[in-house]
Amino acid sequence: FGFSASHSFAELCLWGMPYGLGAGSVDAALNNFVALHYKSRHMSWLHCFWGIGATTGPYIMGLCLAGGKRWNSGYQAVGVIQVVLVIILLLSLSRWRTGNGSDGNTEQEYEEISLKSALKLPGAKAILTAFFCYCALEATAGLWASSYMVLHKGIAPQTAAKWASFFYLGITLGRLVSGFVTDRAGDRNMVRCGQLTAFAGTVLLFLPAGDGAVLAGLIMVGLGCAPIYPSLLHETPDNFGVQYSQSMMGMQMACAYVGSTFMPPLFGVAAERISVTLYPVCLVIFVVLMIGMTERMGRVQNGKVNGLTHAQLLQ
Repeated sequence: FGFSASHSFAELCLWGMPYGLGAGSVDAALNNFVALHYKSRHMSWLHCFWGIGATTGPYIMGLCLAGGKRWNSGYQAVGVIQVVLVIILLLSLSRWRTGNGSDGNTEQEYEEISLKSALKLPGAKAILTAFFCYCALEATAGLWASSYMVLHKGIAPQTAAKWASFFYLGITLGRLVSGFVTDRAGDRNMVRCGQLTAFAGTVLLFLPAGDGAVLAGLIMVGLGCAPIYPSLLHETPDNFGVQYSQSMMGMQMACAYVGSTFMPPLFGVAAERISVTLYPVCLVIFVVLMIGMTERMGRVQNGKVNGLTHAQLLQ
């Protein structure tokens, strides 16, 4: 509603502050709730519907503009949807407190820890780096796909824009399909499959092949990204314990946002000063570093690093 009532860029920036605080709170709390009380497939479908929502928002704006309305009406429509959502959540508050069969005491088990203490947890630095790399990969791949195809591959801008949308379509459909297999395969295996698929997609972008290879590469990167994020989030209580899951979930989301906020513009600077051909190079770096960090987290979980508990390390 603040966006719809804004009349200057400065006002948009001002309203972006509570918008960002709200979005961050929802991400950290909702993902932790699902990780604690639901199965991996539910986490995959939760993020699948994120993709549907991300697609619906621009569609709502397009309908408003096509109908002769001002851009403000698009934000007003989404604002109304948000209010309806809040009402539904308030009416179902008792179910959220108990949490799918819980005794309602889960909240009392949480322990708030500082960033310094959190970094002492086994695998914390590795998993935070992995989240940074994942969102750096997703945001850079999606935002710069069209520019790479136009400036380097010589693909028509209209075609490049359409093909770039297949990246997000791959993420959405991939998470829908992942939901049907992730409980049997396990979170860690889903992460590995996704990373290998994304890596194969980045390799395709390197090849001096035709335009079809670029499209196939983008789709593979999108499909590969699909299971990684929800599976890593769902592992949080297993990785760090229920008592630290909420704190670690918030820190993981923060690192993810840092990657999606800063890496695409940094790549833009590199593309302008060096070459846009660095696009697949950067994507490969993000994927390889992410693989290394998640495998390190896996070794911690397997007890190959040390046998100390979380509480012992924090002491």
